[in-house]
Amino acid sequence: VKQPDYYELRWFTPELEVDLCGHATLGSSYVLFEFVEKTANRIDFQTQSGMLTVYRGLLPEFEDSDSIEAPANLLWMDFPSRLGILVDGYPALTKAFGVEAIETYFAPDILVVLESADLVENIQPDFNALAEVKTEAGIQTDNFGVIITAAGEASSGYDFVSRFFAPTVGVPEDPVTGRAHCILTPYWSKRLAKSHLRACQVSQRRGEIWCIDAGERVMIGGKVKLYLTGEINL
Repeated sequence: VKQPDYYELRWFTPELEVDLCGHATLGSSYVLFEFVEKTANRIDFQTQSGMLTVYRGLLPEFEDSDSIEAPANLLWMDFPSRLGILVDGYPALTKAFGVEAIETYFAPDILVVLESADLVENIQPDFNALAEVKTEAGIQTDNFGVIITAAGEASSGYDFVSRFFAPTVGVPEDPVTGRAHCILTPYWSKRLAKSHLRACQVSQRRGEIWCIDAGERVMIGGKVKLYLTGEINL
């Protein structure tokens, strides 16, 4: 919904309304940049997670000594940083993934750190077991997901990899997940002692993400490809 200085934005999965969604924000901003706000370099959205801004192009204000080379045609989402709280591992997660976690965090999505990128990529979850984590973690809402992550292989060029599962919202596995990187970015920034990160979500479709830890905010950069245009007559 268009307001004088911003757009109102809400997100829905097949099951419910969620409080934060990255790829839908990226897609919405792309449509506005390309077809409505053609001369704009930023678009503001009022959402359940507050005011979110998407920028078009490079972000020179974030350049520093450990900056990564990012393409000039990215869209950058200014999202809230979500710091995880270290918790004891949940048996349902071990059962669902078939491996023990190195660390587990709650943020309010659950972040599971694994031993290697190969483990993250090759895991075939038991979704029935994964559903049990809601009770074990004492989560009162279905609006959450489980992230698995590991450091990237040195030869890959990625600082970390991840996958995201959210069966309680009707998304068994999400191909690329902005909200997950609100948690992943501060975690890996601290662990690797660098604020600029390059990541890959190693779902079947795969997706490359550029991340900047900006304290209370994270900047998440991604590409958009136009798939289809059409008209609806009401």
